[in-house]
Amino acid sequence: MRLTNRTLTAGAAALALLAAGCGASAPPSAAAAAPATTSATTTTPNMTTAPNMTTTPRAAGDTGRATAAGTASVRYGAAARTPATRSTGAAPERCRTTGLRARVGRQDAAAGNRYAPLVLANTSAKTCWVYGFVGLVLIDGRGDVLRTRTRRESVTPHRVTLRPGASAHARLHWTVVPSGPETRCPASARLMIIPPDEVAHLEVPFAATVCDDGRIDTRPMAPGASL
Repeated sequence: MRLTNRTLTAGAAALALLAAGCGASAPPSAAAAAPATTSATTTTPNMTTAPNMTTTPRAAGDTGRATAAGTASVRYGAAARTPATRSTGAAPERCRTTGLRARVGRQDAAAGNRYAPLVLANTSAKTCWVYGFVGLVLIDGRGDVLRTRTRRESVTPHRVTLRPGASAHARLHWTVVPSGPETRCPASARLMIIPPDEVAHLEVPFAATVCDDGRIDTRPMAPGASL
């Protein structure tokens, strides 16, 4: 029985040690739980990555909208700012036909020759400029176009800046004496005028007899309304 008791005692001791060993294994179980914690930690970046992933498209969309807004600003906003820019000293543009009024001034006679200023006035609300020579077409009293030869004189053109209401002129010259095979010269009633570098025309009264096959000599635009 003593052996048995000793054996039992030894067995109890072994069980106690085993129980102690099981208790000591708790930290490993806790350590084993650590990967779970670590797993949770690694999941957290993934969870935070998802918002980042959803944020990235929003940022891209914002960028696209900003680009579209910038394009619209350039397309429409710049045009809206143009008048203010012009009013603060931007360079003026070429005068357009729609912003001009034409007339032919008093005719001066000299030994069979005639001279008159062709005047263009700026009727727009902004400053503009003219440069070069006008185009001319003679029209008779019935509305028919007469043969017209516009000859440019050898005079260097210069840009003429016109404030609202200001005028520039081109000197016109023609002869009333028949030449060559001419026996009579047709009489005009109106004059069609094409401002420099324009396509649209203006039309004014012009009672004149133009000989030499409808030849009119013209000089480039110059400042003022008189010769």
